Amino acid sequence: MLSSPGHRSTRRRGVVLAAAVMAGLLSVTAACSKGGGPAWQDGAQPGSSQSAQPDTKAKATITGPAADAKDVPASASITFETTDAVETAVELKSSAGDTVEGTLAADKKSWLPTGALKWASTYTATVSATGDDGKTATAESTFTTMAKPANTVAVSSFLGDNAVVGVGMPMIVKFGRAIPEDYRDDVQKRMKVTTEPAQEGTWAWISPTEIHFRPKVFWQANTKVHYKLQTGGLPMGNGWFGRNDLTVDLKIGPSLVMTVDNKTKRMTVTKDGKVIKTIKVSLGKKTTPSSSGTMIVIEKKRKTVFDTFEELGPEDGYRTDIDFAQRLTWGGEFIHAAPWSEGQQGSVNVSHGCVNVSMKDGEWLFGQTRIGDPITVKGTERKLENGNGWTDWNMSFADYAKMSAVPLADQ
Repeated sequence: MLSSPGHRSTRRRGVVLAAAVMAGLLSVTAACSKGGGPAWQDGAQPGSSQSAQPDTKAKATITGPAADAKDVPASASITFETTDAVETAVELKSSAGDTVEGTLAADKKSWLPTGALKWASTYTATVSATGDDGKTATAESTFTTMAKPANTVAVSSFLGDNAVVGVGMPMIVKFGRAIPEDYRDDVQKRMKVTTEPAQEGTWAWISPTEIHFRPKVFWQANTKVHYKLQTGGLPMGNGWFGRNDLTVDLKIGPSLVMTVDNKTKRMTVTKDGKVIKTIKVSLGKKTTPSSSGTMIVIEKKRKTVFDTFEELGPEDGYRTDIDFAQRLTWGGEFIHAAPWSEGQQGSVNVSHGCVNVSMKDGEWLFGQTRIGDPITVKGTERKLENGNGWTDWNMSFADYAKMSAVPLADQ
C-alpha cells in the first residue's frame, strides 16, 4: 500500500501523485506478463513460471526448464512445485500443438515425457494445480531444445525382445563410451525395470561402460520383464549425450539350477524346485582347479574347438573338438562333454578347469539349459574371481547394491 488505512491525505497533489505511481506499477506488471498474467509473483525467482491465478488457494510454479530457456537437452523433464493442491496435472505441447505423452512422478514434483523430445524444437509446458476449493492455478513455461549434438553415446541391450532366459540372467546394458561417475546416477534414474510378478532388484555398475540389473534372489520362473531406458538426449559428461531410448520385453524360463559338489564329484540339476537328475563330473585337477562360486551360462555351442596353444604354450597347450559346450567364465571354464574322462567322472578331477560330463549327460543337459541358467560349484581350490564371467550372483545382494549409483532406498 502507498498509505496506511488510518491515514488520509487532504492534499489533492498527494492523491494525484499516488495515482500516478500506481499506474506506473500496473504498467510495469503488464510488461512482465505472459498469457495475460504476471510471469513472476509471490517471490518467484527469475526463470521460473508461477500461477497466473494468485487468488486461488492452490499455487503452481515450474522450476524447469525455465521460461524461454534455450539449448535444453532433449531428455528434459518438467519439474515444478505446488502448494495446497489436491490434484496436479501436466501438459506438454509442441509448437505445432501436438500433445506429448508423459508420466507424473510418484512424488508429484516432476513429469517425464515417454520419450526423448525432438532436437531444436519449441515446447510449452503447463502445470495445473487444483485446490480443495475447486479452483485451479496454472503455470506455464515455453522452452527450446538444443540442436542435435555431434557427440552421442550409443546405448544397447545384450538381450532383445522376446528372449527367454534363465533365472540367473542379469539385464545387461552397454554404453558406447565410459560414463563418468558423477553422471551415473542421472543415467541410472532414467532406467526402469518392471516385472510381473513384482520382484525387488537393483542396477549395479560393472564397469564405466556396462550396467547390470539382478533381483534380490533368482528370478521367479516365468516372470515377464520389461525395462525402459530414457537416455535419448541425456547429458553423459564432457559434452556427450545419449543417442537413443531403449525398451526390452522378455521372459524368464523355468527355474533350472545346477549345483556341483567337488567332494562328491556330482552335479545336482533342479528344475522348478525338484531334483530331475544327478550327473557324475570331473572338475579341474589341482594344477588347474575349477572355480568355486556361482556362475551363469553365458553361451552355448553344440560343437566348438578348444585351442589353448597360444595361452599355454606348445608343451601344455592342446587343440580339441568339443561337444555340448556351455561357457561359464571369460577365462575358459565350460560345462562340456568329455568322453575321454568318462572313466574318472564321479571320482577324480582331471580337467583343465572345466566341468566334464559324459557325452550322454552333456547332450541331455545341453537340451535343458538356457543362457542365464545358474551353476554353483563348491569345494574347489580356487575361488571365482568377480568379473570373470557374469558373476552377478557371486556376491550378496547388499554388496551388489553397493555398485549402484543410486541408493537402494531411492530406487
